[in-house]
Amino acid sequence: MIKILANDGIDASAKTALEAKGFSIDTNKVDQAELPSRINDYDVLLVRSATKVTKEVMDSAPNLKLVGRAGVGLDNIDTTYAKEKGIAVVNTPAASSTSVAELVFAHLFSVCRLLQYTNREMPINGITNFNDLKKTASAGIELKGKTFGLIGFGRIGREAARMAFGLGMNVVAFDPMIAEAEVEITFHTDAQIPTIKKMIKTISKEAVLQQSDFVSLHIPGSQGYVIAAEELKLMKKGAGLINCARGGVVSESDLIDALNSGHIAYAGTDVFEKEPPVNDAILKMRNVSLSPHIGASTAEAQKRIGDEMAEQIINFFNK
Repeated sequence: MIKILANDGIDASAKTALEAKGFSIDTNKVDQAELPSRINDYDVLLVRSATKVTKEVMDSAPNLKLVGRAGVGLDNIDTTYAKEKGIAVVNTPAASSTSVAELVFAHLFSVCRLLQYTNREMPINGITNFNDLKKTASAGIELKGKTFGLIGFGRIGREAARMAFGLGMNVVAFDPMIAEAEVEITFHTDAQIPTIKKMIKTISKEAVLQQSDFVSLHIPGSQGYVIAAEELKLMKKGAGLINCARGGVVSESDLIDALNSGHIAYAGTDVFEKEPPVNDAILKMRNVSLSPHIGASTAEAQKRIGDEMAEQIINFFNK
């Protein structure tokens, strides 16, 4: 029997599908430090972003044939060493696009209407300082007519672009691997309502930063800072930055400085350089919208991820 360790969990429907095919699935979480001593008996290791699949882990797993990442990036897996060991690595790049893109706009709406601030203040001061809070929050802005800049124009970037067009925003994008890409703008799930297709030609990163009212990141991690002091200076005064991609691609200290100076007016972040965060300064700023790395954490996305991963595992062992 093929044994699977789903160390960061798996959707119930995927677990059922795999068990129906005769796979044994263990969903008991093993701490990272203990993983090398507990992995030796498994054929498959499934992870999300929490578990790191290192050389040490793979060397401790003589039966390991497949590593599955339930998500987009592979930066928590040593893919080079996996290839050397003959261990296959798969992920689910398309399953979470809608959920991550919707979270981007949750952060955008939040910062534009100061909801992240008023949601903190209303329970404490909503009765005594209602009018003052109302006055502060009246400085909100609309997204319609603003320029939405994308750093990274893969599946999630294009899904975010689709949503931006639906809101009446202008879209510009940079991606070193993509010269142009088509965005399908759908207005309803009804297939009889026509889809509009729009071709976007990418431009330079510098041009995106200079032109955009809001910049959203959709890039893999493990490449150092993509946005730091130099890039923040290129952005418009009063612009906003949203990071629902990976921690470590934005310098948190430089972003805090830019927010404190007023050059950057808003930020939204779902990811942090260290998780849990070690710098609470960014957690306390009233012009920053925050979430705890939940980009793909919707019921719909987790089901799609689980179903896609289950299909890949079944196909891998039946080929």
